[in-house]
Amino acid sequence: MRIKTITCHDVYNYGATLQAYALIKYLQNLGHDVEIINYKPDYLSTRYNLWGIGPRWKHRSLLIKWMYYALKLPGRLASRRGKHSFDIFRKKYMNITNQRYKCNDELKNNPPYADAYIAGSDQIWNTFYENGRDAAFYLDFAPTGARKISYAASFSISEILPEFKSFVKSMIEKFDFISVREREGLDILQSIGIDSGKHVLDPVFLLDKEMWGSMSTKKFKEKYILVYDFEKNPLIEKFVKKISKQNNLKIYAVNNYSKTSYADKDFYSCGPEIFLSLLKNAELVVSNSFHGTAFSLIFEKQFLVFDRIKQKVNSRMRDLLRICDLKDRLILPDSEFNNTNKNIDYKTVNSRIERYIFNSKSFLDKALK
Repeated sequence: MRIKTITCHDVYNYGATLQAYALIKYLQNLGHDVEIINYKPDYLSTRYNLWGIGPRWKHRSLLIKWMYYALKLPGRLASRRGKHSFDIFRKKYMNITNQRYKCNDELKNNPPYADAYIAGSDQIWNTFYENGRDAAFYLDFAPTGARKISYAASFSISEILPEFKSFVKSMIEKFDFISVREREGLDILQSIGIDSGKHVLDPVFLLDKEMWGSMSTKKFKEKYILVYDFEKNPLIEKFVKKISKQNNLKIYAVNNYSKTSYADKDFYSCGPEIFLSLLKNAELVVSNSFHGTAFSLIFEKQFLVFDRIKQKVNSRMRDLLRICDLKDRLILPDSEFNNTNKNIDYKTVNSRIERYIFNSKSFLDKALK
């Protein structure tokens, strides 16, 4: 079967890149002809843009704009090493349509041919962001007669913004098969009158530990804690410093903390393969990232998850921990770090995850049969 997928595949984020790859790789392993639609609207093309400017600066005077660029440009130039690493990964591993589309209308006027279209995964339906308000991520462009499927699409929040409820309902009810990544996603679907949704796992779980391990070839001489922190949480810093000292472990990070970093080494500009290697070889993973949690589970690592403070996207991490019966790995604000020395029993965890993986694969088998 010829399949086209659409997701936020090229936003220079480890989780977004690896989940996009995982879905097409799994489908290719089943014998399907699969491509990711090269959908890159302007709002998903700002990272590593040397001359991009935020909305609050767009209407300022020319002098103010040049001052803005003068301040931003050195940091942007330095950070482009990360862009290069992601570009190499994309060319090496990801099958993407040659034509780039910048808006839903371009897709509707000239849709890439497929027997089935799959929307997902990641936060494509999060209405706090523009992608959750973009009809393209609801397969609005798919021709009549083509199969429309969502796989592990995520709202990533507890409810749709009220002003977008009717839009989201009108888009999703046109799907032939609907699946979401979090249990709360089913509640959201039911709140807008859609009862046919299924709960599945993120695409990264469709590939096994050995498959991901084959891409994680870099070795590290030191024993270390890996920190993947999106918001420089002071609670994470306090905890990691304490554990590092107690256990004589180095601190490695995948964050852009620059001069304020408390890590011994920061791999901010590394590509997805190094990111996977860092996770695979860590003694302990500390993060507030969904995919940091997901790959910790896949590689059977000891890990802890900290609630996000600034963004309301904690439901996806909590849902994954609930599936694995690992709610004690979640560290809440003002925590005293109780039970953080307790090791995870992966024999029990894997038996729980395997049931969900089987159901997730069964959903795709049925949708594509």
